[in-house]
Amino acid sequence: METLKRKAPDGPAPADNASPLKAPRADAAEPPARTTLAAADPIACVHDVSYPEGYDAAASASRVLAGGAERSEPAKKFPFQLDPFQAEAIRCLDNGESVMVSAHTSAGKTVVALYAIAMSLRNQQRVIYTSPIKALSNQKYREFKEEFSDVGLMTGDVTIEPNASCLVMTTEIWRSMQYKGSEIMREVAWVIFDEVHYMRDRERGVVWEESIVMAPKNSRFVFLSATVPNAKEFADWVAKVHKQPCHIVYTDYRPTPLQHYVFPSGGDGLYLVVDEKGKFREDSFQKALNVLVPASGGDKKKENGKWQKGIVAGKSSEESDIFKMVKMIIQRQYDPVILFSFSKRECEFLAMQMAKMDLNEDDEKANIETIFWSAMDLLSDDDKKLPQVSNMLPLLKRGIGVHHSGLLPILKEVIEILFQEGLIKCLFATETFSIGLNMPAKTVVFTNVRKFDGDRFRWLSSGEYIQMSGRAGRRGIDQRGICILMVDEKMEPSTAKMMLKGSADSLNSAFHLSYNMLLNQMRSEDGDPEKLLRFSFYQFQADRALPDLEKQIKELESDRNSMVIEEEESLKDYYDLLQQYRSLKKDVRDIVLSPKHVLPFLQPGRLVRILYSTDGSSTFSIDENVTWGIIINFEKVKSSGEDRRPEDSDYTVDVLTRCSVMKDSSGKKTMKIIPLKERGEPVVISLPLSQIDGLSSIRMYIPKDLLPVEARENTLRKVEEVLSRFAKDGVPLLDPEEDMKVQSKSFRKATRRIEALEGLFEKHDIRSSPHIQQKLKVLHAKQELSAKIKSIKKTMRSSTALAFKDELKARKRVLRRLGYCIFFLFDMIFLPPEFVDLKLLRSAYPMLDLLQVYHVF
Repeated sequence: METLKRKAPDGPAPADNASPLKAPRADAAEPPARTTLAAADPIACVHDVSYPEGYDAAASASRVLAGGAERSEPAKKFPFQLDPFQAEAIRCLDNGESVMVSAHTSAGKTVVALYAIAMSLRNQQRVIYTSPIKALSNQKYREFKEEFSDVGLMTGDVTIEPNASCLVMTTEIWRSMQYKGSEIMREVAWVIFDEVHYMRDRERGVVWEESIVMAPKNSRFVFLSATVPNAKEFADWVAKVHKQPCHIVYTDYRPTPLQHYVFPSGGDGLYLVVDEKGKFREDSFQKALNVLVPASGGDKKKENGKWQKGIVAGKSSEESDIFKMVKMIIQRQYDPVILFSFSKRECEFLAMQMAKMDLNEDDEKANIETIFWSAMDLLSDDDKKLPQVSNMLPLLKRGIGVHHSGLLPILKEVIEILFQEGLIKCLFATETFSIGLNMPAKTVVFTNVRKFDGDRFRWLSSGEYIQMSGRAGRRGIDQRGICILMVDEKMEPSTAKMMLKGSADSLNSAFHLSYNMLLNQMRSEDGDPEKLLRFSFYQFQADRALPDLEKQIKELESDRNSMVIEEEESLKDYYDLLQQYRSLKKDVRDIVLSPKHVLPFLQPGRLVRILYSTDGSSTFSIDENVTWGIIINFEKVKSSGEDRRPEDSDYTVDVLTRCSVMKDSSGKKTMKIIPLKERGEPVVISLPLSQIDGLSSIRMYIPKDLLPVEARENTLRKVEEVLSRFAKDGVPLLDPEEDMKVQSKSFRKATRRIEALEGLFEKHDIRSSPHIQQKLKVLHAKQELSAKIKSIKKTMRSSTALAFKDELKARKRVLRRLGYCIFFLFDMIFLPPEFVDLKLLRSAYPMLDLLQVYHVF
């Protein structure tokens, strides 16, 4: 076992606690619709307010501006000076108005929740605190219980003091209470929604919308959220649904500045890529990537994805990287550290690799064992023998912990307590640990920067990174927080910059219908599924987009009407024929170039006819816009998720041709294929099969070494000589049927239609019209505008209609036919199947001819 000793940190000097100020928008409404507090203060905030239609804004404005002058003694005093955003939010609470607080993780949003609870208890009112996960509810219950005695807890695992004045619960429990019509609903004065940005979660986000729409109309709300760019839109929705003002207090102040480092897999050091002032150091990022990419980065290994040193070395390399990382963190006193992994299994696996480390002293081990067994004594003897219980204690005694949703609730709670008490120095956790839990660390490590979202592996979004990296840096303890990204594959600087410095994700609705929702709505006394849809945030966002869509249509129609074309009707007929022709040509290419037909003929040295682009927008004639190249090699490439392409696109062909090479502002090279006779560079470029237009029957000798520019230039010169010899009759191509053995009915049918269209082209009157190419380009642009207008109008029609209306009708029909409800006149009435009794219905409803009963036994 290795016991690590610490040494004094030798990091950079303390950073300034400066934070950029979000300036107020120029379209500020009448005061106090938006105010900026302490403009010269680095921790300033922006205060905005949303009013419902017809509300007396002047009265509310006077109350806000009066501030605490007319209020009594504050409900709670804090032993520290409040930040401007906290003071402003508390002023809104004292005025009895709802507020949304949008601030970074660990900025101090809980202060607002504490004041709302204290105010409710002072006024002898009931207050509900909701959170997205049980771990957060458990933690807040412990915190609130220490502060206020009259606190209860209701989660799916445990219920404590359900009649308390302050109830802490998960959002699902709150929604369930609303559906059941609990007596508590009538007594609620304030509802606190913590981590409300979770509403954008595509699976559980709908719970927040249901809970907010169905909340008691006489209650007020406190919404605590991470920074979201459209907080005003959310507040507008709340104001509309509940017909009450909703304030927005926003700050982008981060109490502890962050430093962001990259640790390349297989490397031996950290590279600072974003400093405390938010400056992205691209040169340092490139140095980190150079450790990943070998000097011969242009060879084939790179193309096969094997250039990543961490992947080549295998799993053991990643484990050693993790071990080195934790060891460095402990020695430099950068602990406690949270290592985020996106797999529960990997969390446990990586933690076991740290088992030979010992990060705790003997007295700390004794305290851990006492706390652990005092909690585990609540379990049965059989449960105490579970592997996750018996295997966890040795790790915890060494100062290493694991936290994910697969653990027993009591085990997670013990780990949370130990981490808060500083007895766990190194915690491996999944993403859920970053949601709201007040457990900051000095350092946060990302074991991977890609995650599987249910459909595909993708880079972390900026919002996800902001949420998790916010755990780094303890306010009042650390001068700076440290974030470390472990990178094991190539990453574009633009991707890294977007992740590290990008804006937070917008709060967009993830509303969707479910049978459980409909049954709950029909069972509830005041349930109305259509009302829920009508007041959903999804419908609100759809309605709000209408003015912008109408404006877009007017602009597009104006542009379209300004395009005047001679002989437009005849030209449109010719254009439609041309589109059919190009579509058929593409179908023929897809058949001929399918792997089973084309792979045997992709030998090195074969001349190949290639398209300049695959979109077909560069020319408007039956003659394809093509050039020539020579095949060097081909290979199969992997694709998955959203990037999945048809089977024929799973192969790329390396072709030597001439390109113009350009650099963008970031220094990245982009290549564009040009004719062989133009000035450019001879480049071996990888092309998809869909960009191949034809294969020649001619093969040429190519040198083994094409790295020298002279060798590539000489080869292209020989290709030009061959092309000049066949200038009169054209370069001979492989015949699809005779040479490539394409025996497909669809191929023959498409070629016959192509021949028929070519005949129509020859006879068409417009073919001899002057400047036909320019006219076709204008018509093509006009057709694209018409397509955009049609698409936007379709979106508008779906937006003006009730969202999910057709789906709601279909789901109701299913429930009715399965016997879960009855249909009386135009209303759905919830009716569990076991209670369906025709005699009882006839006695209750004399006009049974109007009542259709659907029941399946």
